[in-house]
Amino acid sequence: MIRTILFDLDGTLVHYEYDDFLKAYLEGVANKVARLMNPQRFVKKLLKATEAMIKSLDEARTNKEVFWDHFAQGLEVPLEELIPLLDEFYLRDYPKIQETIGVAPHPAARNLVKQLIAKGYDVIIATNPVFPAVAIHERMRWGGIEDLPYSLVTTYENSRFCKPNIQYYAEILQELERSPHECIMVGNNTCEDLVAGDLGIKTFLVEDYLLDDGPFSREPDYRGSFEDMVDFFANEEFLRTAG
Repeated sequence: MIRTILFDLDGTLVHYEYDDFLKAYLEGVANKVARLMNPQRFVKKLLKATEAMIKSLDEARTNKEVFWDHFAQGLEVPLEELIPLLDEFYLRDYPKIQETIGVAPHPAARNLVKQLIAKGYDVIIATNPVFPAVAIHERMRWGGIEDLPYSLVTTYENSRFCKPNIQYYAEILQELERSPHECIMVGNNTCEDLVAGDLGIKTFLVEDYLLDDGPFSREPDYRGSFEDMVDFFANEEFLRTAG
């Protein structure tokens, strides 16, 4: 029986082209720190530290700790000067990206999540935890789904692994004390989201903003449009017997 539903965020519950978001984000954050360091060098270090975080399998350190350990290496400016600028960026500038890339809440997303929680399912926002909580919750706000009682929202502060590492999903199962057959993962990325199936978690691929990462992609158990996915979860008989 399905008891826990994991949702990817970007391109799944919140609809926009991720490449547009990433471009606006990198330009914005680089401009914010330009008075302290060269913007191109900042972006290069940011991406390298993010790559290190994604590859890390160190269960003793959070993603945040891994990121800053790598980012601080060879940094010419004091972190105590840089971090307040980044904090200000996330509070004041980051929210403006919503208008830049034209994000509007999907009318069915909030109702879907709300109904699933009301019916007693554990609902997880299983977004790749490479961002701080303030940034992830802001993107949830863009989708109109930020103020619901989730069982877990994965962020770089509370996670020790990233997608597509299978350990990311294993950590969630351990924290919620769930077996794979009690869960289903919903996402739009054939690599990062469907890898959950390697643990025995059922998967649903949402195709509206499909991301196919080539040779590392997996086949989902179910697939369809966002509207198909909404209809899928309306079938409670399936949810009672799946797994």
